Amino acid sequence: MQHPKKVVLAYSGGLDTSIILKWLQTEYGCEVVTFTADLGQGEELEPAREKAILLGIKPENIHILDLREEFVRDFVFPMFRANALYEGQYLLGTSIARPLIAKYLAEIAVESGADAVAHGATGKGNDQVRFELGVAGLEPNLRVIAPWREWDLSSRTKLLEFAEQNQIPVAKNKRGEAPFSVDANLLHTSSEGTVLEDPAQEAPDYVAQRIVAVEDAPNTPEFIEVTFEKGDPIAINGEALSPAAILTKLNELGGKHGIGLLDFVENRFVGMKSRGVYETPGGTILLEAHRGIEQITLDSGAGHLKDSIMPRYAELIYNGFWFSPEREALQALIDKTQEHVSGTVKLKLYKGVARTVARWSEHTLYSEKHVTFEDDAGAYDQKDAAGFIRLNALRLRLISARNARVAKK
Repeated sequence: MQHPKKVVLAYSGGLDTSIILKWLQTEYGCEVVTFTADLGQGEELEPAREKAILLGIKPENIHILDLREEFVRDFVFPMFRANALYEGQYLLGTSIARPLIAKYLAEIAVESGADAVAHGATGKGNDQVRFELGVAGLEPNLRVIAPWREWDLSSRTKLLEFAEQNQIPVAKNKRGEAPFSVDANLLHTSSEGTVLEDPAQEAPDYVAQRIVAVEDAPNTPEFIEVTFEKGDPIAINGEALSPAAILTKLNELGGKHGIGLLDFVENRFVGMKSRGVYETPGGTILLEAHRGIEQITLDSGAGHLKDSIMPRYAELIYNGFWFSPEREALQALIDKTQEHVSGTVKLKLYKGVARTVARWSEHTLYSEKHVTFEDDAGAYDQKDAAGFIRLNALRLRLISARNARVAKK
């Protein structure tokens, strides 16, 4: 295959992607454009610019973009309207960031006239699939280069040797084996590998980075109110905030109270099982709050239908199909159910748990008149239940009669 002339690289500024940058230059002799996304990972990103310049990238070919608001508004919030959980537990913090990165890889490639994009995902993980399916769904003619599937730098020693041969700065703590691998954004932090690879061993305490240990969380509960409009949170304790600011605030509250830690063995799309430790403090509170407001505003038929499609929706995101027509079709259905999901939820945060304690809305379907144990003033005629039960029991009676008849023969 002909070598690419210009490649847009998803670049973190870390050692691995710096090695990839230099490898692209030496292996293909191509021009490299770097793209670094600020998704709220909590790291200073200007060093990525300095590192790229040090490695010979022209300043005009360096793109560092603050995507925090877009990430939460257009990716995280739509996913939370679905109450999405992969395999019943995982809040998809890494998965939902990948289509946004793929979107900008494709856009920058088109704008800069690049004929390829590149990423640093390994051949064992899900991210290679997510990046490449995302790019394919947006710019199908772009070539995707995945160095981990192509090069012969098969060990940490070889990587360090390549770095030193090409004058790539190597931090002292990178010369040894890292205790675990970390991916972070505004929604979550995930930790995988090395000390976490044996699922029979408890994760060391030092793995958690956003969440205090439950034992160290405050001994006094904290009550907060989250206000929703059409399924999306718009305010905390009555203060209107932007999407990114809401998630940031919920992260602070959840981390303080030890909320949102998950030790999880999942099924990767590529076929293997993987153990990870996930910290999603704000997302855990948001899921509980969204469920709370849906309880009084969402019709049972719509709610049960939505719950039934949620696993499929979550799996599509996990597997990298954000830009697929089936995900978009499910999103349209989900968003339709959210038209009246507006109101306020009061939550109690205490010792690792976020629990709904009250909820109210102008769009409520809850009727105290109908459910009261006191006089309902004619709102509900209990005699109606007899006919309802008889009709629903009809098929059961017919089945029972049939079985008794057959048994006698």
